[in-house]
Amino acid sequence: MNIEEFHAYCMAKKGVEETFPFDEETLVFKVMGKMFALTGLEYAEFRVNLKCDPDWAIELREQYPAIQPGWHMSKKHWNTVYFEEDLEDSFLRELIDHSYDLVVKGLSKKLKEEFAKL
Repeated sequence: MNIEEFHAYCMAKKGVEETFPFDEETLVFKVMGKMFALTGLEYAEFRVNLKCDPDWAIELREQYPAIQPGWHMSKKHWNTVYFEEDLEDSFLRELIDHSYDLVVKGLSKKLKEEFAKL
């Protein structure tokens, strides 16, 4: 999955916006204002930080060298995924979906109500 495919996949999800809250090189995807994916556009190798269940995060890191503790993020809740390694696109979509779903699940009651109306 390249960055254009990643961008299109994230933007097709319900309630998603793209932002640059830190600088003009860090692309952040948010659902209902809450971050679920970010990538640095300045890096030569395409990598993405994705939220992950802490137990699964450890399993993924042990099984896949292309999945590392989140760069500049909570190592417990975030993984950095190197998209140009040998991970299948379907698996990358699963990781994106998992991150998105975790954030949606953690939304406040008010935001969940707004999300349901979209």
